[in-house]
Amino acid sequence: MSSPIHYTTCPACDSSDIHCVLASKDFTVSHKMFEIWECARCTMRFTQDVPQQDDIAAYYQSDNYISHSNTSKGLVNRLYHRVRERSLKNKRKLVQSYTNAESMPRLLDVGCGIGAFMDHMRQHGWLVEGVEPSETARNLAVKQYGLYVYPPDKFFDKSFGDFDIITMWHVLEHVHLLNEYMYRLKELLRPQGTLFIAVPNYTSYDATKYGAHWAAYDVPRHLYHFSPDSMRLLVEKHGLKLKAVKPMWFDSFYVSMLSEKYKSGKDSVLKGGIMGSISNINTLFNKEQCSSLIYVVSK
Repeated sequence: MSSPIHYTTCPACDSSDIHCVLASKDFTVSHKMFEIWECARCTMRFTQDVPQQDDIAAYYQSDNYISHSNTSKGLVNRLYHRVRERSLKNKRKLVQSYTNAESMPRLLDVGCGIGAFMDHMRQHGWLVEGVEPSETARNLAVKQYGLYVYPPDKFFDKSFGDFDIITMWHVLEHVHLLNEYMYRLKELLRPQGTLFIAVPNYTSYDATKYGAHWAAYDVPRHLYHFSPDSMRLLVEKHGLKLKAVKPMWFDSFYVSMLSEKYKSGKDSVLKGGIMGSISNINTLFNKEQCSSLIYVVSK
């Protein structure tokens, strides 16, 4: 195993004005502690001393990691499955509202997991392709939906076509090559196309309330922790335009339920549900304080 990555400058803006703000635990696999640092210039946070790209797969090897295993184990994950269909519908409606394609639109889902969103869009007439690093998830996509999903090398293949829509649902925080991915996303997007980037928001009410127990820190799998300001700067750095910021209402509940579990050591749907509700109510006055945000981006 290679030495972990120790950042001396911000991985987003390359500023050397960085400092440690807290330490959080990997509650899913290793139970190790990891420091989270913040850049004073762009306000992005990042997990310090993360495993190298070739070594991090071990930290995804858990039946509790729902995007790769599709598990229904545990009360929180069962509730997740119950709201997933509605969430997929909401995503589709949002994507369709920004679609300008004259013929059958072409969509790329980066980090597609087991392919649930791809399958949903395919059922509604879209041409879909997906990229996913987890072999387990790719195999489940074939088994469950009959979808072939590309391994991550395909993303950088120069012969890979361009797309009307590219989606990254809670993916950008996982990629080691942050700036390389942003550059490639711009290349793959058609001139009138739209990119959707959904990421957790560490400036949210529930993130502030739970601190080191906030489930969306998810160290070391989450390499970066975005604020709205840091995402704006990252988008602009790569010559892209931020068109809109949309809240993800369900995430507040899911993240708060997991955070309560991490904090107390047991499921607490009631407390998590109350905190998720409070977080969403707080968002009514400022949508950019939602637990997770969707950034709608164009060329």
